[in-house]
Amino acid sequence: MICLTEEQKMIQEMVRRLAKEKVAPRAAEIDEKDEFPWDIARIFGENGLLNLVLPEEYGGVNANTTTLCMVIEEISKVSPACAIMVFTTQSLINVLRRGGTEEQKKRFYPRFSSADKLCAFVLTEPNAGSDAASIQTKAVLDGDSYVFNGTKTFITTGEVSDFYLIFVRTGPGERAKGISAFIVEKGTPGFSFGKKEKKMGLRGSPTAELIFENARVPKENLVGKAGEGWKVLTNYGNLMRIWGAASLSLGIAEGALEYALGYARERVQFGKPIASFQAIQFMFADMAMLTESAKSLIYRTSAMIDRGEPFSTVEPMVSMAKCFTTDAAMKVTTDAVQILGGYGYTKDYPVERMMRDAKGVQIFDGTNQIQRVIISRALLGKL
Repeated sequence: MICLTEEQKMIQEMVRRLAKEKVAPRAAEIDEKDEFPWDIARIFGENGLLNLVLPEEYGGVNANTTTLCMVIEEISKVSPACAIMVFTTQSLINVLRRGGTEEQKKRFYPRFSSADKLCAFVLTEPNAGSDAASIQTKAVLDGDSYVFNGTKTFITTGEVSDFYLIFVRTGPGERAKGISAFIVEKGTPGFSFGKKEKKMGLRGSPTAELIFENARVPKENLVGKAGEGWKVLTNYGNLMRIWGAASLSLGIAEGALEYALGYARERVQFGKPIASFQAIQFMFADMAMLTESAKSLIYRTSAMIDRGEPFSTVEPMVSMAKCFTTDAAMKVTTDAVQILGGYGYTKDYPVERMMRDAKGVQIFDGTNQIQRVIISRALLGKL
């Protein structure tokens, strides 16, 4: 059972209403045009969804992990592409809250308090995807600033963001050694955008290339100490998968199941609704079991994080939630398309979009193969 506070219940109801009234009517158009929905971003900002993690004195609600999961889940029932802007923005603010200095918080918190800023999480490079420790983008200390050179790719909310949490190589050492994390602002000289990806799903959430050519970033924007970026990534960044890919996928699965149920009750074949056929009923039973299992795993894990349980205990649980839920969403959405038959394969109905979106979430935020590596290592140790 998921135990929500009264405040969380109020937030859930507000987000559910916004998703139904404001986001759902735009979802198909956002996907079709593949344009970032600035109108939805404004609505989210006006309703405090872009600064949830901030302390109350800065306009936020000091949202915990369970709250973030709940918000992302509700939006993703109708449009995970819209939910992503909340996910990436809260991920950067969360890292700042957990790993930033007091000086950085005093400097950046007021910037986020207006609830009109978007953020991106920047790690992947052309030759460093799942093998994140092999990143090559460099930042060299020169006086009071670091000089950035290199290219990042597949960056979610790339060109539409205002702030970026960027992982670069700053010192000697191989693999994870020598990696540092910085907060970088849009408009920094030498920081530009390259190719925008044309994706199969999650359209309307831009995925772009970031290019750094002698871009100067103040050394005060370093998160943690130089060379401790891998610690920032693993201890803070990896936790975002629970309110990111996992909760996105839960919402997708719930949305697909709900739509398919409604369709099956209305669609008549052989003189009766197709929901009355056992073959369809068994499909729904499997879809519901997968969805409810995913929900239990996500919220059990979020409660562990909120209780402050050790990272060594939480990390494999986060990976289990990400892996299981994204695979479940892929299965549920595929079955939803099957239940709708030929109509499910057309863009006149939302389940084909949900299926395309589910495929993308299996890949990003750490592929499911990488999640299985993390889980098995936690069980067996590094053999």
